[in-house]
Amino acid sequence: MSLEWRIARRYLSSRRGTRFLSLITLIAIGGVAVGVMALIIVTAVMNGLQNELRRGILGVNPHVFVLTYGEGMKMPGWRGPVQDVRKIEGVVAAGPFVHTEVGLRNRGGYSEGAVLRGIVADGEGSGVTDIPKLMSQSRVSFGPTRSGLAPIAVGVGLAGRLGLIPGDTVTVISFSNVRMTPMGPMPRMELFEFVGGLKTGMWEYDNKFSYTSLAAAQHLTGLDDAVSGLEVRLQDPQDAAEISRAIDRQLDLPYRTENWMTMNAPLFNALKLEKLALFLILLLIVIVAAFNIVSTLVMVVTDKTREIGILKSMGMTSRRILRLFMVQGLVIGMVGATIGGIGGVLVAWLTDHFRLIRIPGEIYFVSHLPVKVNPVDLVGILLATVVISFLATVYPAWQAARLDPVEAIRHE
Repeated sequence: MSLEWRIARRYLSSRRGTRFLSLITLIAIGGVAVGVMALIIVTAVMNGLQNELRRGILGVNPHVFVLTYGEGMKMPGWRGPVQDVRKIEGVVAAGPFVHTEVGLRNRGGYSEGAVLRGIVADGEGSGVTDIPKLMSQSRVSFGPTRSGLAPIAVGVGLAGRLGLIPGDTVTVISFSNVRMTPMGPMPRMELFEFVGGLKTGMWEYDNKFSYTSLAAAQHLTGLDDAVSGLEVRLQDPQDAAEISRAIDRQLDLPYRTENWMTMNAPLFNALKLEKLALFLILLLIVIVAAFNIVSTLVMVVTDKTREIGILKSMGMTSRRILRLFMVQGLVIGMVGATIGGIGGVLVAWLTDHFRLIRIPGEIYFVSHLPVKVNPVDLVGILLATVVISFLATVYPAWQAARLDPVEAIRHE
């Protein structure tokens, strides 16, 4: 163990009659620890929220939509394009879908607006989203119903407000297939049988979306054999932009693509901006803790002036004195960062594992506060803390190194 380290450890330790120095050392370490904990927890919350939103969005939506230009959101002759899309490298699955706004009315006459999606639940094209898997887990099927009516599955929140139980008859009012009659425009209405509720974990989808078979949705909307578009699942969702361009080149006009990254860009950009802003704001806590380190070392220099003079008169160079006080600041910073890092990771894990904090799903899309510690963020926070702590040692260490031995020994 080097001489500087032994002396630094003694200076940071309490001794009889100078308990105050030990106290301000603990305060400096505590300030660093609290700052590190706050940074870790806040960045973990923002990471968890981003990951949870991404998981939910990609679970119930395809990675890429293939649509057409023109009115009506209608794609006739879709079978050729879907085969072409499936051949593109990076595409895992592709299939047709129907998307339309509808009204749902229960037997009591209560109605609510909803989004109806017609999907392929079984067979080729059923693996584009997690909806078929969620249906299987909930024992919901689009097979033959007891009433012989077309089946419909509804998000659990929407189903609860409508008071639906499996087997109930639901009137579905289509706003995309309006017929002109002598009485004026009349939307198409059909009876469906409610086959079960679906829980996706995303508040917006559980309270707004409903699902039926592709054929039933085509009949309701009057599309006949046409569909609204194609939905595509990729091996890596992060390749959505690149594969979208590949699909555009493969299909050409009148087809166009949209991907989950561009459609949800405002949401994720806002989250990234919030994360950056909170990081910078909470970094001020670490900077305040660095001032505590400065005050601690200044107090040590003042208290140990005579000892510093003796050390210098015995041959210890100014550079070693400088190193001595820098070691003290680094110890405070590293101990504080370690305690804060362990505490932050522990609090983040407990909050996420036990779902300790509930949040309004209608605002944040999820019902609890998701927390995920990113190793890159963790390392960055710890390194930034140590660097700031080191920089805080420069002034008091320089003051100690430049003391004149004679004046220091005469110091009272």
